Amino acid sequence: MTVNRVQPQLRVVLADVNPKVVESWRAAFADTPEIEIRKGSILHEEVDAWVSPTNSRGRMDGGVDAVIKRHLGAGIQLRVQRAIRDGFAGSLPVGSAVCVPSGAVNPRFLISTPTMETSSQNVSETLNVALACAAAFQAVHRQNLAQPGSITSVALVGMGARTGRVPARVCANLMWTGYTLFHDHHFEDYDDLRSTIAAQLDDIENAPEEQRIRIAPPHRPASRR
Repeated sequence: MTVNRVQPQLRVVLADVNPKVVESWRAAFADTPEIEIRKGSILHEEVDAWVSPTNSRGRMDGGVDAVIKRHLGAGIQLRVQRAIRDGFAGSLPVGSAVCVPSGAVNPRFLISTPTMETSSQNVSETLNVALACAAAFQAVHRQNLAQPGSITSVALVGMGARTGRVPARVCANLMWTGYTLFHDHHFEDYDDLRSTIAAQLDDIENAPEEQRIRIAPPHRPASRR
């Protein structure tokens, strides 16, 4: 069920080494000046949580996943895969996420959200970036429900723009969609999140690539009293 509510203030940093992604972010997020956008590695961002685009099995063997695994140590993959096994029977659907302790002081948490089912899959013709970005923010919300105030800042990279081969402008616009959805609403579960995004973005391939799509929660009749 979707619920309209004011989200607690969350510091959001977008950081990527690809200048085309950074330029596209600046255009897509021009009317959201609270978002911090920087060219550089996510490893340099001092925040409570990093978001890593992954695959459904949580194998951190490519792209940003591999960079983070080298930085945090092999144990981070074990924690991610254990969370996927415990919460999703070993396969994390696109549009879902897990949040695990990083084992480090910075960041305290790693949020893994799949942009693809298998490593190095081309997802340029899918909605996976919007699904993954929205799921990452949903994971922040769920973590803060479990431990209030545990995540007050988060850093994300250009999701799908490297191994997923998503064009920079499309990546930026879909990430804007995921962020604005979190800013305005939260979902009780990932199934509801996925179905809402899929239903409303089903015809996105016919829209101009520069067009940004704001998702509205589905209308639900008021309950009888």
